[in-house]
Formats: sequence, structure tokens, C-alpha cells
Amino acid sequence: MPPTVRIEEVEFTAMRAQGPGGQNVNKVSSAIHLRFDIRASSLPEAVKDKLLALPGRRVSKDGVLVLKAQSARSQEQNKAEAFARLEELVAQAAQVEAVRRPTKPTYGSKQRRLQGKAIRSQVKATRGKVQE
Repeated sequence: MPPTVRIEEVEFTAMRAQGPGGQNVNKVSSAIHLRFDIRASSLPEAVKDKLLALPGRRVSKDGVLVLKAQSARSQEQNKAEAFARLEELVAQAAQVEAVRRPTKPTYGSKQRRLQGKAIRSQVKATRGKVQE
């Protein structure tokens, strides 16, 4: 089970959304900025390190993850969407990648490869100018 983020560790800020929407966009603060301080959180250290190493500009130099949600017209829906995206990021960071153990090719696969090369070599060797 992936670690969960406590709601007390997240800071929500309401702001006006961008884009089309008429008067509603201009007068209602429905977009949400979610701020999550990774270093001060209760997550395991390994998960914190993976979150801090996320690409892009979502994580600031101070270790604060910022997500913006503005797809819904409702502030509550945008809060829920932003929090769900945060939990998804944490779940992805908590997944442990399987260790790859390199294997050697089998004797049969080596033989098939060499046989294919020999056939191809024979095809190329028979090409050329015709002797009359």
C-alpha cells in the first residue's frame, strides 16, 4: 500500500482561473494552487527523494511541490482533483522498480544466430557479375 499524504500537510490557495469562461472566470476564484512541502512531510525518505527529483518546474528549490487545478468550475472539485494528482505522484514515487538481472544467451540462440548469419553471408557471396 503506497504511503498517503495527510491533508494537514497540504496548503490550498484559491485564485482566478485562466482561459475561456466569460464573466464567471473574471469574478470567481475557482482555480486551486496546491502547495506541498516535501521535506517537511511525513513521507518515507526514499519517497521524498524521488519526489524531489521530479523533472520539470513542479518542485521548487525549497522542496515545495506546486500543482494547479482549474478544469472544473467548482473550487471543491478543483481541490479534489489537485489532491488526487498529488496522491498519484506519491504512489508513483513509492513504487520500487524491479532489479534487472542480466542473462546470458542460450547455446541454441547463439547457434540460430550464427546459422542466420551464415545463410545471409552465402546470399551475399553469390551476388556479383555473371561470368560469360
